Amino acid sequence: MGHGRKTLRTSAVGAVSATLIAAAGLGLAPTAQAATGANSVRFVDISGDGGTTLKANVVTPAGADGTRDYPLIVLPTSWGLPQLEYLAQAQKLANSGYVVVSYNVRGFWQSGGEIDVAGPRDTADVSKIIDWALANTPADAGKVGVAGVSYGAGISLLAAAHDKRIKAVAALSGWGDLTESIYSGRTEHVQAAALLDSVGNIVGRPSAETQQVFKDFFASNLSKEQDLIDWGKKRSPETYVDQLNKNGAAVFMANAWGDTVFSPNQYAKFYGELTGPKRLELRPGDHATPEIAGLFGLPNDVWTDTGRWFDHYLAGRENGVDSEQPVQLKSRSTGGYEGYPDWKSVGATTRRIALGGTTRIHANVDSGADGGVIFLSSILDQLTRIPPMAAIPLLPRYWAAVWQSERYASTQRIRGTVRLHTTVTGTKESGTLVAYLYDVGPLGLGKLVSNAPYTFHGQTPGEPFGVDLDLFSTAYDVPAGHRLALVVDTVDPLYIEHNPSGAQLTFSSPEHDPSYVSVPLREQ
Repeated sequence: MGHGRKTLRTSAVGAVSATLIAAAGLGLAPTAQAATGANSVRFVDISGDGGTTLKANVVTPAGADGTRDYPLIVLPTSWGLPQLEYLAQAQKLANSGYVVVSYNVRGFWQSGGEIDVAGPRDTADVSKIIDWALANTPADAGKVGVAGVSYGAGISLLAAAHDKRIKAVAALSGWGDLTESIYSGRTEHVQAAALLDSVGNIVGRPSAETQQVFKDFFASNLSKEQDLIDWGKKRSPETYVDQLNKNGAAVFMANAWGDTVFSPNQYAKFYGELTGPKRLELRPGDHATPEIAGLFGLPNDVWTDTGRWFDHYLAGRENGVDSEQPVQLKSRSTGGYEGYPDWKSVGATTRRIALGGTTRIHANVDSGADGGVIFLSSILDQLTRIPPMAAIPLLPRYWAAVWQSERYASTQRIRGTVRLHTTVTGTKESGTLVAYLYDVGPLGLGKLVSNAPYTFHGQTPGEPFGVDLDLFSTAYDVPAGHRLALVVDTVDPLYIEHNPSGAQLTFSSPEHDPSYVSVPLREQ
């Protein structure tokens, strides 16, 4: 962080407004179902960590009369959503023989306390909920699971690392590394952070620490960088992965390729560090959009597989989920699922695109190559397969560097993480670049395949330095007759830029260290 632009862009505000409207719908839509289900539904107050009151609802299977115990599933709510969020799914789980306790996390809506952003108090709250459920419901102490979407997913993973009673987890659209999620490439993901901050202030009560963290984040306060990294590390399941592995919980994770809050990269990395039973699913969409239909009780692949995961690892049912390929991907270009034994097998081969020559661009102006708008762009891609686009021949080379591959004779099935390696020389000690990979058709129209930002500080002006950047992981098929284009510019509405006024960036490909883009491909 440094002297970045601090103005929150209009698109971020619009996205926040749209999300709040959608969130209200998600919270209220299942309400009618609560009154008509055959299961027992109770609304209760539960004492969380430090005595904080947590508003919760409890759904028990129909006919539960105290003569037997049932597996327990705890559902912490998503960021900013009320306790009714999971009611439709809680009913379904109760129908399958589970006691389900869903609760509003501290600091939001009617629950007490202040927003701790998945801190120690939130983790301790899960244990308090489990304590209460074991004492007040027909829950089986040996069969405890936790699940959640987004904020609830992160809290669930953290809780499983700290409470040995948790035997299974379903973490949907969550994070393994919180810092990497909203500060990848040392670049502030401003639209994502603006969304979280706005929702937190509207329907919650941020703690003084939380308010200061957001303030320092938006101010690009470089002197606070390590403090923010440490703050995020404390709230990252990856920090406690050894504990989680030792506890042995079975972990199911799902995310979207276009998640603009928690990118799939950090989830895939965290998945690779788990040693117990595990499963990773990645689909088209943006943050939490693959799970939305299930929150309304509609058929939904993510929630179906969540139920199957708990059925096997909590209820002990032989449903085959443990014998399937543990990495399941759905391409943004096709409708079917692909199974892989692990994440490393996803991109079986790689193809390099040479980035030859020397190219100089000027900073501070958006070239027209963008990652889109939070939620809106990836949802459009999810529903219509129309990602953000740019006319590659028309991009102004004054502000954008462009390299293109040859036309491909056959379909190129990109799977996994595209990597950029190049040499950069800046005219200032700080700067930001954003890399985009496009699928370019015969007419030069480029469809966004992936992107990622990169910020540097403390470099000597005029001195070249190496840059290695992982773009956000994806699954995308480039049709035969198309080519790939790498575009690099310095401004994108999704991120804060750190280019001083008048800055220039030069990209070169030294003979001893050539520049390239490495593209992972599914085995043909």
